[in-house]
Amino acid sequence: MLAMQHYNSSGLLGPFPLSNHTTMGQVSEVKAVAYNATRPPSNPTAAGLSMTLGILFNVVALVILAKAYRRFRRRSKATFLLFASSLVATDLAGHLITGAIVMRLYSSGTGGSVGETASIFRGDPDNPDASCLFLGGCMVFFGLCPLFLGCGMAAERCLGVTKPLLHAHLVTTARTKVALILIWLLALSVALLPYFNLGAYTYQYPGTWCFIRVMEDTTVTDLAFVLLFSGLAWSTLASAFVCNTISGITLVRARLKKRSCSQRRSATSHDTEMVVQLVGIMVTSCICWSPLLVFGLMSAIRSYSGTMGSDKDTYRKLVMTGVRMASCNQILDPWVYILLRRAILKKIYRITKRQASFKGSTFRSVRWEVGSFLNSEKNSVNKISVDLQRKEGDVSTIGL
Repeated sequence: MLAMQHYNSSGLLGPFPLSNHTTMGQVSEVKAVAYNATRPPSNPTAAGLSMTLGILFNVVALVILAKAYRRFRRRSKATFLLFASSLVATDLAGHLITGAIVMRLYSSGTGGSVGETASIFRGDPDNPDASCLFLGGCMVFFGLCPLFLGCGMAAERCLGVTKPLLHAHLVTTARTKVALILIWLLALSVALLPYFNLGAYTYQYPGTWCFIRVMEDTTVTDLAFVLLFSGLAWSTLASAFVCNTISGITLVRARLKKRSCSQRRSATSHDTEMVVQLVGIMVTSCICWSPLLVFGLMSAIRSYSGTMGSDKDTYRKLVMTGVRMASCNQILDPWVYILLRRAILKKIYRITKRQASFKGSTFRSVRWEVGSFLNSEKNSVNKISVDLQRKEGDVSTIGL
């Protein structure tokens, strides 16, 4: 109970120094109490809603992809669909695993006093437990996997659009599966680096999730790990941008040439659909991941250099906002594929065209009615003038 003796109502240590008999475990317990007391109340509603929506959307996208894979199993689109299915399945597993752990952390702090919460070191950045280490590894693994898969999909489509013969010779279903396994192993090897003393996972504000240590006592290995994580993420996004740009330019040139072969037009249409989906995935990843990559790297650099100062609370909230936006990527990825399919785009185009033609026909009918009215008025005037002329002629004839 030494922690409670040195804890006041403000959540800070009291003015009395710790005795010489205070152990390191008791000091950690005191820091855990002080850290937990500054956190906002636990509210699992947002986390539960995000987890539910992510699971629902990814399941729907996975069903659509499975049906499409059966239909295009022996075509060039099969490789893309295999990558997309792996991406959606990875996002689904990420929501299930990380969401379950986060909900457990929320539920563990909803009951009991502050002292009871601190007794299990919930949220203590200096004493991450096994669940925190596992959650941190999952955050890194399920964060890098979608970025790696998006880059792999962009590279595969770039090769298929620019060098279709080479793509048909090199890219097979078996090699695609090997590439997927290598991508997952690469992300897993990065996530396991803290278990080999390269970097560390720790509780992050407000103590309900774990990630790379970027705020509290950052060491050179932590900084190296953050640089590696951010560098890999930025590299995959940049590579995907280059590949999608090349694919887009190639498809635009093919469209401008207006080739007469209907089969080629169909192939180009499929390529255009896939490239549009890849661009959507890339833009979504850039928007969702940029805040966490930027704020996490800035926090680690300032914490390591000792220039954090009074900005620690601000950076805690910025990193928390960044991880929330990054989690939205797993929710939006399936919607990018669902909404940017050719069938959906055709329906949107037909509806837009129908509305435009309806407005045009309405405008033309109004013009026709106005023109008809003017013509009828003109004809009436002409008829009256002709009748008058005839009457004048009859009168003159009688006079004669």
